[in-house]
Amino acid sequence: MDLQNEKCVMVIDENLPLGIIANTAAIMGITLGKQMPEVVGADVYDRTGNSHLGIIEFPVPILKGNVEVIKSIREKLYEPEFSDLTVVDFSGLAQGCKTYDEFIEKMKDVPETKLNYFGVAICGAKKKVNKLTGSMALLR
Repeated sequence: MDLQNEKCVMVIDENLPLGIIANTAAIMGITLGKQMPEVVGADVYDRTGNSHLGIIEFPVPILKGNVEVIKSIREKLYEPEFSDLTVVDFSGLAQGCKTYDEFIEKMKDVPETKLNYFGVAICGAKKKVNKLTGSMALLR
């Protein structure tokens, strides 16, 4: 990933409970790691010699959104202009499932317009990511 020209952000519904916000970020982060393993750095060692698994090599700002903002961004991400971006979304439907098989089955019956997104992670060309999220504030 060319850090000069690429960017990665997460937009999460600021109105969710703190635990759900944390869970949303964790799930999207794990999926990004799977989709983009090259951005995870090598393991590191402390002075004592203990190893620490590699972490992502660049910051991933967490931006605050709400249901409407996230839905709008997600809809734009289906447009051809943004088709080259890496996108991970996490919805209330996913949060409510106890197993992945249940998630697969429920998703088959729900149109995209009915999904309630908790968050979306976007990685790719900085100009495109900024076009979608550049004016958004950090979630604090």
